[in-house]
Amino acid sequence: MLLKPNYIALLLTLTLSSLGVTDVYAKKKLYRWVDEQGNVFFSDQIPPDQVQHKRETLNEKAQVLDTLEKARTPEELARLKRLEELRKEQEKIIAKQAAAYKVLLATYRNLDDINRALENKLALLDGKKRVIDGNMKSLELQLRHQQEQAANHERNAQKVPEKLLKDIASTRQQIASTEQELAKHEQERQTTEREFRADIARFEFLTRDATDNQAVQRRLAASNANSEIGLFECPDAEQCQKAWRFAAEFVYKHATTERDVETDKLIMTAAPVYDNDFSLSASLLTQTDNSQLIFLDIRCKTSNIGQDLCNSEKAQTLRRDFSAYIQSQLSSQQ
Repeated sequence: MLLKPNYIALLLTLTLSSLGVTDVYAKKKLYRWVDEQGNVFFSDQIPPDQVQHKRETLNEKAQVLDTLEKARTPEELARLKRLEELRKEQEKIIAKQAAAYKVLLATYRNLDDINRALENKLALLDGKKRVIDGNMKSLELQLRHQQEQAANHERNAQKVPEKLLKDIASTRQQIASTEQELAKHEQERQTTEREFRADIARFEFLTRDATDNQAVQRRLAASNANSEIGLFECPDAEQCQKAWRFAAEFVYKHATTERDVETDKLIMTAAPVYDNDFSLSASLLTQTDNSQLIFLDIRCKTSNIGQDLCNSEKAQTLRRDFSAYIQSQLSSQQ
């Protein structure tokens, strides 16, 4: 129940009287707080079992002199610490990406420059592939010749020479290595083309509004930084409630361990057991301006393989997909 100021003053006077406080001590500070059940308390001392509550200090006119916020739980303190870590990590990524955008704008004058650079790079890679393909054909021809020699020995009831068997094994090993080289080359080509396409998209975005280019760079860098660390910024409280449900869907869909914790602030699956386990958690974090963030964290088994998994492209893809998934789900409901 909301108490009017004059009623509070009267209640305060009665409280002081009930405490046996004379006029001499009427200016003594009085504390007011509310417990978990909504009970309002007034006292000149705070009992030890009540110190965790938010409380106000009142003067003799029931005016609030100061306010002491509610003591934070260990979980809240842990979330605040994690939020501060996120802010620092985010700022590092923003600075790094903003620098990259600056280089991008300094390197290319227009989109034609980027497209020409892409064509030249792909042409070099295609030339390298032709060389590898030529080596592969030579090795395959060499293997067929060696196998024919071995077949001739067998048809003539002769033992295949040990050196020929070793040569066949060596050629097969070279073919296997060349196949790996071709696969690696194809991966390099795809990565190169993907990175150039991303640069083209960034360049288009950055040059769309040349009047405030630095602000545009900062916004884009911040957006990309959030994706890199698995962070979704809620546009408002209503949308955040929906986003929290989609965050839970994402966690349960991609984690390899069972559900463990589910509260209105934390969703977590069980600790990783195997080297290839992904344990995921989503945390709802509130900033000082009351805006809210949803953060995806990934845990892997404490082993060399587990740590490599957490640092892998697969883990990074999960982080990047987290915010995009929530945003797409929110957009589909509009």
